[in-house]
Amino acid sequence: MTSYRDLIVWQKSMSLVAFVYKMTMQFPTDEKFGLISQIRRSAISIPSNIAEGYGRNYRKDYSRFLQIARGSLFENQTQLEIAVNLEYIKVENLEEIKELSIEVEKMLNSLIKKLEE
Repeated sequence: MTSYRDLIVWQKSMSLVAFVYKMTMQFPTDEKFGLISQIRRSAISIPSNIAEGYGRNYRKDYSRFLQIARGSLFENQTQLEIAVNLEYIKVENLEEIKELSIEVEKMLNSLIKKLEE
């Protein structure tokens, strides 16, 4: 592997970001600096931390950044649930993004475990 771009978990998390951006375009405009901003920032944090961790020279640092990415993923999952509760997202739409999110979560867990062995 020559780059973080080769990591499937990074690629999937980039897809998650694109999905989140498309979904939040449908939110009420008064949420622009509230929930929309929070959801987008937490989503962006996922691939960003995967990439930053990959660039570190130490496995322990890399693992730590992957844990931060996982935390951002959980934050994003929670914010999307809030959006459903506020009826900004339909439950059907949440299910689609939830599947991708869970896939990224499993990949992060696996990579973290592998680095910590």
